[in-house]
Amino acid sequence: MSDEQKVQAEKMSEVAEEQLVKDAAEETVAEAPAEDVTEEQAEPEAGEVMQQELENALSELDKARDQVLRAQADMQNVRRRAQLDVEKAHKFSVEKFAKDMLPVVDSLDRALETIPADDENVKAMREGIEMTLNLFIDSLKKHGVEAINPVGEPFDPQKHEAMSMLPNPDMEPNTVMNVFQKGFLLNGRLVRPAMVVVSS
Repeated sequence: MSDEQKVQAEKMSEVAEEQLVKDAAEETVAEAPAEDVTEEQAEPEAGEVMQQELENALSELDKARDQVLRAQADMQNVRRRAQLDVEKAHKFSVEKFAKDMLPVVDSLDRALETIPADDENVKAMREGIEMTLNLFIDSLKKHGVEAINPVGEPFDPQKHEAMSMLPNPDMEPNTVMNVFQKGFLLNGRLVRPAMVVVSS
């Protein structure tokens, strides 16, 4: 191979290399916008995903907050109910004891009814029974127990038990004429109804 042919071969190889470099550069430039577009598309998609995750987290937070508020309301209701139960227990704790003591009051009442008020021989005994009865009733009152003695009052089926009905022109119909046995209330709750005779 002559020198001229060698020089030409070298030039051709340089031209070929330059062409290859140019082609590679053009390919790189041609591919670059496509990559940019892909990155630009990827950025909004990532933003949408993050936005969706944020909305989900806020929704979960709202649910958790609602559950906490409900739990607090439930606890307040439980506390209030427990407090009312305790108050009722304190208020009506002596109910059974009061029921057991009512026959004693009845017996003292009957004893007074059988002793004549004008008999001097039993005056001291009568006074002693009266004092005992009054002391007993006062002690019951201190614990919220009150007697119902409804003579002359309108008949109340919530507090009175009618034993009989009798005509009485001097009284309005359904008026209590006589009380066989006193009734009792404990802090406003009926312990025993009064047994009464009602006018017809």
